[in-house]
Amino acid sequence: MSDVLRVAVEAALAAGRIQRERYRGRICVRHKGAVDLVTDVDMACEEAIREVLARRAPGTAVLGEEEGVTGAGRSRWVVDPLDGTTNYAHGFPVFCASVAWEEEGRVVAGAIYDPLRDELFTAERGRGARLGGDPVRVSAVGDLGSSLLATGFPYDRRENPRNYREFCHLTQVTQGVRRGGSAALDLAYVACGRLDGFWEPGLKPWDLAAGCLLVEEAGGTVTRYDGGPFTPYDGDVVASNTLLHPALLAELERARGAALPYV
Repeated sequence: MSDVLRVAVEAALAAGRIQRERYRGRICVRHKGAVDLVTDVDMACEEAIREVLARRAPGTAVLGEEEGVTGAGRSRWVVDPLDGTTNYAHGFPVFCASVAWEEEGRVVAGAIYDPLRDELFTAERGRGARLGGDPVRVSAVGDLGSSLLATGFPYDRRENPRNYREFCHLTQVTQGVRRGGSAALDLAYVACGRLDGFWEPGLKPWDLAAGCLLVEEAGGTVTRYDGGPFTPYDGDVVASNTLLHPALLAELERARGAALPYV
């Protein structure tokens, strides 16, 4: 394990401990948008992560969901202190901490920690992806009709109609589509074969940085909606086990041309 991955793991575990200790306790919730929440646990987790980073990697820049960018440089940490805040605020047990290290615009190491299941997902570019100490690989499902996918919906409800079409369409042509509420965990699940693919519009780099590296290092494919090369700053992401990718992109394109379904 590289030094940067060790630091990412220590930071993610520190946030995870806070999430576990305060889960289902009294928390303070405020709204950043109509359905976009932030809690005092988010803030405490980011503070814990930044403390680890300041101690273990002093002087490095950090991009965090809650506190924005601190420091300067062409390399930086990309941090989601609590991915799945709405779940956490409601006591729904799907959330995690995500910490990635980006060099010259390219993510090279990342850790995602699910504290309730005590599952630590890690990846280093060129060195594979792991769950705990064990290597993981994407699934071998090659037929979209036999696949299990996941997605999510933007906090900006004006963007939702586009993904309503995609969700309804993909539900009809796959074995199922899940909506767990944590993009980082969805991507980790693609990496370890629990899901066969994932798509979502309007995401942020802290949602994507570690998870997309996990998928790639586990043998999967991550692109934009048009199939082009992807970075965590592109927002609209499609990730799969590679075998499904052409069919998944084609069905997403077909869905965008469909009438908006109402049920």
